Amino acid sequence: MIVPPTGYSAIGPPENPVQWLAYLHSKLPGSGSPMKRFAEYYEGNQQKLAFSQMRYKDAFREVFSEWRDNFCGMIIDSAAERMHVDAFSLPGDSGTDKDAREFWQRSSMDALSNSVHLDAMIQGVSYAKVWPNKAGDPIITPASAERMAVQYKAGSLVEIEAAAEFNKDSWGRIGATLWTQDYVYEVPFGETDWEKGKKARNPLQAVPVVAFTNRSRILGDPFSDLTNCVPIQDAINKTIMDALTASEMAAFPQRHVTGLEIQEDADGRPIEPFKVAVDKILQAEDPQARFGSFPAADLGNYVTLVSMLVQHLSSVSRLPHHYFLVNGGSTPSGESIISAEAGLVAKVRERMLHFGEAWERVIRLCFAIKGDKRRNAFSLETVWKDPEYRTEAQHIDALLKLKQLNVPEEQLWSDAGYSSAQIESFREMRKADAKAAAEIQKLGPQPQHDPAALEGKKAASKPPQGNAGNANRKIHEVKK
Repeated sequence: MIVPPTGYSAIGPPENPVQWLAYLHSKLPGSGSPMKRFAEYYEGNQQKLAFSQMRYKDAFREVFSEWRDNFCGMIIDSAAERMHVDAFSLPGDSGTDKDAREFWQRSSMDALSNSVHLDAMIQGVSYAKVWPNKAGDPIITPASAERMAVQYKAGSLVEIEAAAEFNKDSWGRIGATLWTQDYVYEVPFGETDWEKGKKARNPLQAVPVVAFTNRSRILGDPFSDLTNCVPIQDAINKTIMDALTASEMAAFPQRHVTGLEIQEDADGRPIEPFKVAVDKILQAEDPQARFGSFPAADLGNYVTLVSMLVQHLSSVSRLPHHYFLVNGGSTPSGESIISAEAGLVAKVRERMLHFGEAWERVIRLCFAIKGDKRRNAFSLETVWKDPEYRTEAQHIDALLKLKQLNVPEEQLWSDAGYSSAQIESFREMRKADAKAAAEIQKLGPQPQHDPAALEGKKAASKPPQGNAGNANRKIHEVKK
């Protein structure tokens, strides 16, 4: 059975692996999907001559085909570059961070996690799957929403009922993998008959796929950070192209002459009477001839309009004005830059809240593969690096003030930006320093003790005798 291009067409939920594959394949974005459109805008391939008349497009399509002035990439990157997962902590379990870091490093997620955040903010959603390698160790793999589709359980915004990934190899062959709570169904690359896939039991009893949703709502699909930025980007492109066209046609004075007889060639076409250049002199023998020039076009109106559109784009994207070099390109300093970036930092922290929950589910799946009881550790927390940029002096001064409040040193190290691996190295360094200091103290001169002083000390420490002898003597004297 070859799945028809229209995808799943049965009435009711899928009942077998082939139906699940057909249904989930129909949920993949097509060629005209907003997901792919937003990806093109992020990469700068968005030059569509929007808001232009057809004759303008016909005349200048080739001229501006390679032209770029892209703000969409900067809008995404400015937030993504501030999101770095530092560690995973579980209250009361000091070994969680070390184990989770091992999962993380084995899968190269220090670098690949950024691609998960990027795709989620660009296309609205991205995925990460967790599956054991041949040695039985969990491997985390990012997956694009262009190749992965999921179906949530009825009434749930988190629990996934089924997920399918459709990959393409270097030879253009398609392979599919379906996960449900009960089984895993794999169709090898190049097999067009999806009924010939292999079915196996799912040892996790859970779908090993986690969705990273961007700006998700209770009802409605998550959407891209570029949704409201694209129309403004198109307007900026249109205005700048108009300015470039005007600079080509009317940005320098145009010469004109009247009262001069027009010469024609053998085909009846007018002949240009002058070769206009800086070092050329225009002259005519006819006394009725008059020379003049048209004034150059003022391009300042275009600059004003582009500046207004950029300010709108800054407001919509919550990106500070100095990122767009608005107001003369001056960059704020000190407290003013912290105030200017407050909106951007708040946006990043909101993304961290949702992405952090997704990474916690990923780590719990890793523990599930290892058969660890922490697969149900719902108090697990994702520790992020500080997304706020501050000067080194300001940062250290704030940490010293926190130390006066008896904040533990390891927390201060983390707040200072040191990674979990560095903090663990600090612990070993402090042990080595303490051991070295003790050895040096043993090798140094020992304190000398004076024997006379020791005797005096012993005498002073001898408990005083009681008055029992004097009392007995008085008793005997009375008897005599």
